Parts: sequence; C-alpha cells; structure tokens
Amino acid sequence: MARHGRAPSQRQLRVGEELRHALSELFARHDLRDPDLADLTITVTEVRASPDLRQATAYVLALGGGEEELLRRGLDRSAGYLRAQLAKQVHLKFTPRLVFEIDRSFDAVARLDNLLLKSEASDDLAEPGGPGSSGNGES
Repeated sequence: MARHGRAPSQRQLRVGEELRHALSELFARHDLRDPDLADLTITVTEVRASPDLRQATAYVLALGGGEEELLRRGLDRSAGYLRAQLAKQVHLKFTPRLVFEIDRSFDAVARLDNLLLKSEASDDLAEPGGPGSSGNGES
C-alpha cells in the first residue's frame, strides 16, 4: 500500500510484478553467492514498489520455513548483487533499492484457520442463533 492510504498506481503494480518474476528466476537458478542462501529454496510472494520506483520491498519465504533469520541476513548481504542482476533483466531508468521482508501472511492465515477449526468456533457458526444471525433463526 502506498503512503497516505492511497492504492498503488498501475505502474507500481506492473513494476512490482516484473521485479517479483525476475527475483523468482534468480532464486530458482540459485544464482546467489551467499553461503546462508545456498541450500534454501526461496519464494517471492510479492514485491511492492514505492511511488517513485526507487525502492522495492520484496516479501519472501524459505520453503519449509524456520530459516527466517538466516534468510533475512543472507538476502540483506546479497541485496547489491541482486540489484545488479535485476538491472540486467528489468529495464527501468533506475533499478530500485531492494528491501527484504519475511512474509508473515501465511502465518496469519494459519492462525485464523486454527481459530475457525476449534470446536467452540465451529459450534457458534453452526448454531442458528449464533453470532452474526438476526436472532430469529434466519440468516
């Protein structure tokens, strides 16, 4: 999301998607020279470009999870190299500075799933007079 609550522009979205594809290719080829990243399979879930396209935040995950700190350190060290590789693949006036964030959206979805699967929540959802109903048995 862009600053001031504005939605990202079409250009930001397009550049973000182009960067995501290019980064995914680099990670798929294991085109990284960092020992911490050598054995990791990295997934890029999203890339958000800043309004001026000078910075891009890449949301990443290590397949299998649990290697978050190792992944973050390795990507931070490799950011300059990755930026240089992106400059060769993505043709922009300026190649964005890369910032890497661990994607936690899947954790949030899993927590929500667990809450919904708990017997109390499923019982409440199944009852005709449960939360969200009008109280007269009709939805």
